[in-house]
Amino acid sequence: KKKTVSFSSMPNDRKINSTAACISLMLEGCELKKVRSNSRMYSRFFVLDADMRSVRWEPSKKDSEKAKIEIKSVKEVRVGKKTPVLRSNGLSDQFPDECAFSIIYGDNYESLDLVASSADVVSAWVMGLRYLVSYGKHSPEAPGTSHPSLRTSWISSVFDLADLEKSGRIPVSRAVQLIKALNPGMKTSTIELKFKELQKASERPGAEVACDLFVEAYCELCTRPEIFFLLVQFSSNKEYLGVKDLLMFLEVEQGMEGVTEEKCLEIVSKYEPSKEGREKGYLAIDGFTRYLLSADCSIFDPQHRKVCQDMAQPLSHYYISSAHSACLLEDNFWGRSDISGYISALGLGCRSIELVLWDGPEGEPVVYTSPSAASCVPFRTVVGLIDQHAFAASAYPLILCLVVRCSAPQQRLAAQCLRKTLGEKLYLEPPNPLASYLPSPEQLKGRILIKGKKLPPSCEDSEGEVSDEEEGWELARRLGQEDREAPEGGGPRRVRLSRELSELVSLCQAVPFQDFESSRRGQRYWEMCSFSEVEAGRFANECPAELVSYNKRFLSRVYPSPMRIDASNMNPQDFWKCGCQMVAMNYQTPGLMMDLNVGWFRQNGACGYVLRPAIMREEVSYFSANAKDSLPGVPAQLLHLKVISGQNLPKPKGSGAKGEVVEPYVCAEIHGIPADCAEHRTKTALQSGDNPIFDESLEFQINLPELAVLRFVVLDDDYIGDEFIAQYTIPFECLQPGYRHVPLQSLAGEPLPHATLFVHVAITDRRGGGKGHRRGLAGRRGRRVREYTSTKATGIKAIDEVFRTATQPLREATDLRENVQNALVSFKELCGLTPAANMKQCILTVSTWLLHSDSAPSVTLNLAEQYPSMEAQGPIPDLLRKVLTAYETMIQTSRTLIESADAVYGKLIQAQQAGMDFHKELHRIETKEGLRGRKLQKALESFAWNITVLKGQADLLKHAKAEALDNLWQIHNAGQSCGIGRNGSASPEPSRLRAPLEPIPE
Repeated sequence: KKKTVSFSSMPNDRKINSTAACISLMLEGCELKKVRSNSRMYSRFFVLDADMRSVRWEPSKKDSEKAKIEIKSVKEVRVGKKTPVLRSNGLSDQFPDECAFSIIYGDNYESLDLVASSADVVSAWVMGLRYLVSYGKHSPEAPGTSHPSLRTSWISSVFDLADLEKSGRIPVSRAVQLIKALNPGMKTSTIELKFKELQKASERPGAEVACDLFVEAYCELCTRPEIFFLLVQFSSNKEYLGVKDLLMFLEVEQGMEGVTEEKCLEIVSKYEPSKEGREKGYLAIDGFTRYLLSADCSIFDPQHRKVCQDMAQPLSHYYISSAHSACLLEDNFWGRSDISGYISALGLGCRSIELVLWDGPEGEPVVYTSPSAASCVPFRTVVGLIDQHAFAASAYPLILCLVVRCSAPQQRLAAQCLRKTLGEKLYLEPPNPLASYLPSPEQLKGRILIKGKKLPPSCEDSEGEVSDEEEGWELARRLGQEDREAPEGGGPRRVRLSRELSELVSLCQAVPFQDFESSRRGQRYWEMCSFSEVEAGRFANECPAELVSYNKRFLSRVYPSPMRIDASNMNPQDFWKCGCQMVAMNYQTPGLMMDLNVGWFRQNGACGYVLRPAIMREEVSYFSANAKDSLPGVPAQLLHLKVISGQNLPKPKGSGAKGEVVEPYVCAEIHGIPADCAEHRTKTALQSGDNPIFDESLEFQINLPELAVLRFVVLDDDYIGDEFIAQYTIPFECLQPGYRHVPLQSLAGEPLPHATLFVHVAITDRRGGGKGHRRGLAGRRGRRVREYTSTKATGIKAIDEVFRTATQPLREATDLRENVQNALVSFKELCGLTPAANMKQCILTVSTWLLHSDSAPSVTLNLAEQYPSMEAQGPIPDLLRKVLTAYETMIQTSRTLIESADAVYGKLIQAQQAGMDFHKELHRIETKEGLRGRKLQKALESFAWNITVLKGQADLLKHAKAEALDNLWQIHNAGQSCGIGRNGSASPEPSRLRAPLEPIPE
């Protein structure tokens, strides 16, 4: 049963290319560090006995019969720091997680904790041991001696098809093409080199290769060790995934719900290359690799590939994909106007386009943004193009931002052109004076809105004067038109506006911004302001809460500073965090800022509209855009990201001088509110070729998940300056958990064929207040004071009394949630799993230990109970007793949460609604109480804080109850499928009882 796997860097550059080779390494033995419970490490030589029944080590003070572990006594092999000894304070920073592994053995579940020189040595020992634990009882012969595997048979059949002459040999060139066809991203030179190596080693040079050599070359080239290792973990026979194995992998690791055996058979028939595998329902290593690389297993949540957000909210509640000078392909003043830029922007789902109208040489208006008169485009050509492509990528409204720089007669022509070309698509209905908010994107589907200036109602002439937009004057200066446009005696510029053009403006009337107080009192919902990035940046820094509040009702557009003559981009996150809907980007300029914009608008079906976070939409809510920590009422989350490997990474552009060598590393960046912005990098993969192994874990705390974006950047480590290789940007809310491939893109955002990163994603709730910490991983054992969220005094007695009633329910809600969280983490740690593991994995792990015992299972799950108890049959070892105690605590805390949550939730919502009853009367009460200035501001802030905290804590409690119910369902499900459950399955919907609240220690 030969199983082939290639590790990247073994001792003495040795290649391990099968399970047999893993065991061969163990038979020869190697040095590992043995870790004692007192945190001391000792180098010992570990070796597998020739009969493959025991692992021994030397030197040892014990006699040789005691310095060994019998394979049949091994319960589990854990990778990483997954035991109390390896997690202890003294050791946590001395070696990386991937260099540690533990063997749990014997009836007392003791652990032998080991540290290897590299992750590859760990992989070889772990794979070999897991293989022997599965097969040891049946067959002590080395694997690879019996009948050909599914894989070998399939590769041989591929060879036979290519052997047209039926001579048992095929030309090397044909063999190379064959492997390239089966593995499209691989370089021809890599395949040719492998054939030369194998021909030399077997002393069979020549222009042809035989079947056995072809099979060996394919297995060495096309086996990815990290995927093979994953397959061995889930395979019940270590050779392929059966339907049940695949189902377990999809549910437990990939977090998929409602997976059926039929769905698994569909995956097998779609991705398994061998006919025999498809017929028997087996997914071998090649099919498994194909599946993991496929769109069905994408890191991007398929739900977000279509419109999945509520599109019936007012227009001001969405971020809107917006372009500035979209027609340009190069920079602002040395570029050329090219109408294909409009097509590409609209194709990316852009929903707001800026058009600057100038007087054309032939009596009709033109659009141009470079100082060369020859580079202008007739306005009607642009409008025709917009009419054609407006709704190609998105059905939701398109906003045309008109900046008028042409004379009144040409404005009339522009208005006629818009009416004639766009016809019914133009939205011309006057705003409803009785409404308070703009219509929704759903109501405006298929319509084009004109944003621009409007003549005042008092003007009855065919044209009149209006204040001018600030945008576009940089170009006017360069065109030499500034002087004739400048007003006499200073003051705002005035321009002539024709009635025809004015009448096209309905819901997006451009008005100048005075200040936030004037807007609150006098601005109408259909009026909108444009801010230069400098002005918007000042508001974002000095009064972020007021800008957020302003953007709840009104649209705001932020445009780049005129100083950006190279058409560079501002950071859109700086303005999104304050709720600004339209941040105008130079679509023609690639780089980090454009990556963030394009990545962000990939969500919600790439329709160009993204619903803003609830905390930024609700009429009364406290949100500080510049918060440095978690937000009241928003559940912070931890992102556990493991960067495993890279595939087919291209060389950086223009790096010919370095030859073929790429030494890449990966940067993972989080962009969002300031509290979330962070960056971690992996180590550099040296001499790794195109397929580096990184195998490194990174962790991020995300305080506002709805606004966070994750960006992967692959760079070439070079002492002259690190060079860009590839990137991929994805909204945090679109991440799928589990093992995923990241499809890499070039600097310009184009897909790089076959270039991927292989990663593992897990997202967990952050426990408690303050900064998220890696409990267990960093070995923090000290008791931490529990932090309770509380309400703030407004200084208005009647209101404060209402909020004071919520003090006890807020404490209870925190205790209920945190008690369950602490109990869950303790149980997971005792199972040897990380906090990111799910309940199903915990139950399956416990069942694996029990089923590896020679005796009958000594622990069972009683599934007849709504809250299943884990019961011991007779005496059990200390570790299992600890696991049972932790399980019991987890079940009890979950039960208390489930049965108490509704009552506490009701009290919180009651206090919140009682507070909201004061909202409409707030200004009257403030005046009566004589609050003004700083005191008034403080009272309003505290009121908004309290409403946000109460709603947020109530939502967190509701979410925690749903999770606890889901955990019960997982316990029932896993108990039935793994054989330790008894008495069938009761419904995990629990009865309603009350229990006292006792804080569980950290």
